[in-house]
Amino acid sequence: MNAPTKITDLEVGYDIPASIGMDESEIQTPCLILDLDALERNIKKMGDYAAAHGMRHRVHGKMHKSVDVAKLQEELGGAVGVCCQKVSEAEVFARGGIKDVLVSNQVREPAKIDRLARIPNHGARAICCVDDVTNVADLSEAAVRHGNTIECLVEIDCGAGRCGVTTTPEVVEIAKAIDAAEGLKFAGIQAYQGAMQHMDSYDDRKAKIAIAVAMVKDAVDTLAEEGLECDIVGGGGTGSYYFESNSGVYNELQCGSYAFMDADYGRILDKEGNRIDRGEWENALFILTSVMSHAKAEKAIVDAGLKAQSVDSGLPVIFGRDDVEYVKCSDEHGVVADPDGVLKVNDKLRLVPGHCDPTCNVHDWYVGVRNGKVETLWPVSARGKAY
Repeated sequence: MNAPTKITDLEVGYDIPASIGMDESEIQTPCLILDLDALERNIKKMGDYAAAHGMRHRVHGKMHKSVDVAKLQEELGGAVGVCCQKVSEAEVFARGGIKDVLVSNQVREPAKIDRLARIPNHGARAICCVDDVTNVADLSEAAVRHGNTIECLVEIDCGAGRCGVTTTPEVVEIAKAIDAAEGLKFAGIQAYQGAMQHMDSYDDRKAKIAIAVAMVKDAVDTLAEEGLECDIVGGGGTGSYYFESNSGVYNELQCGSYAFMDADYGRILDKEGNRIDRGEWENALFILTSVMSHAKAEKAIVDAGLKAQSVDSGLPVIFGRDDVEYVKCSDEHGVVADPDGVLKVNDKLRLVPGHCDPTCNVHDWYVGVRNGKVETLWPVSARGKAY
């Protein structure tokens, strides 16, 4: 028996959580829903901002892992392509029609390098990060073997304390090696300060980015003196994009969470001291969950527990309500404090996840909703692509 290939061949409740045209109240839970109006406004807003500041925006595909969302970001927000963290993710986006793909990470294992070198066969620009000169020869050999070009960014550790080099001489050494290697092209600098994105204070984030900008400027200026120009100087996230875009050094943003938002990002403050989910960005992503038990008068039990979300950045927040609170979860149960007994069995709640990226990675589908009706279903295309 052939597997179904069309959305209309899929069974609601088994294959998919909803069908197009269905009322939101009929959607099977727990599942991810997207407020399409809010999503489109977020995407357009970031696209307009990037254009107004002369910046390219390479959206972070690791957040949503969706070819459909990435294409919407290109269409409505003028995105130039995607960045992602794993070669398997990159392959999904390239095979799905995204033409400019950056693996914003190191690729070292031979089989992964081989797959990276074949990404241009899908019609996509293939870029990766390098922080070790010994990586260059392996990348070059694979690119030559497949008759393709791999573009490389030298990654600077500008404060995250993970990958990347920390001195300009190291940047120059690696860039020169890339430039001299057959099958490779030196494309610029990767300098994403991930460790400060969720710092609540605007001034604290600004101070961290100032350090990063100084490091990047020194590297870019020194490379120019060596005759090596940077096509890409990339970085910038939802918590810092306004700093990089006004730095005079960066030319490409890599924001991801702005499109969906989550509870943890929502708590950080803008320049005026306001939460960024209260005007700067809208919540567009929700876990839709249903009350399945109210045997205890003071609490309702919902069907979204640990297996429906990530709680590494805290518990989800119930959207649009302050009379009930999500207070605890186990594998398949969520506990909602309901002191006034306002909820009843089969009531549905929208949860804003604590951390959108890993939450999206445990679901197979996005249900796009507009005006209370299901308008579209999008697969989480790169779901589980962790290699």
